[in-house]
Amino acid sequence: MIRTAQPADLDAIAALHTRARATYYVGHIPEQAYSGEAETARTREGWSRALARPAAEGGVFCAERDGEVTGVAAFLTAGGVTTLTQLHVDPVHWRRGTGAALHAACLDAWRRAGIARVRLDVYVHNLRAQAFYARHGWLPAPASGRTGSHRTLWLTVPPPSGE
Repeated sequence: MIRTAQPADLDAIAALHTRARATYYVGHIPEQAYSGEAETARTREGWSRALARPAAEGGVFCAERDGEVTGVAAFLTAGGVTTLTQLHVDPVHWRRGTGAALHAACLDAWRRAGIARVRLDVYVHNLRAQAFYARHGWLPAPASGRTGSHRTLWLTVPPPSGE
């Protein structure tokens, strides 16, 4: 089930975020940069801000299965640009359609808001995510498409199925 995330989901979301990031950062950056005490606090603060954001500025969706948060997606609209800021699935729930369902919920929200184009930055070593986004129509930015350790991708929001 996909639903709008609530403040009560904060602990589960932050823990899931940390587990998911560890799968693609391990071996590339120091562990404390993605799971240390300071990073855990920063992660919680970031998700707390996202959960408190007014709907006009973005949204956060959770995937839930048997009462457990199994995935999360967040987007932000600022300065006329909408950015998919996070999309994580708990690694124990990979390959079950959770990411695709979260992506579809974001697409629906963007369509309802009249958003035609969305950007995201994906870690260059996260090949699993890059393949996921490619399957969902995201394309590299026309210029270099890379900003530091991340690649910038863009999606033209497609019309609803059947149109």
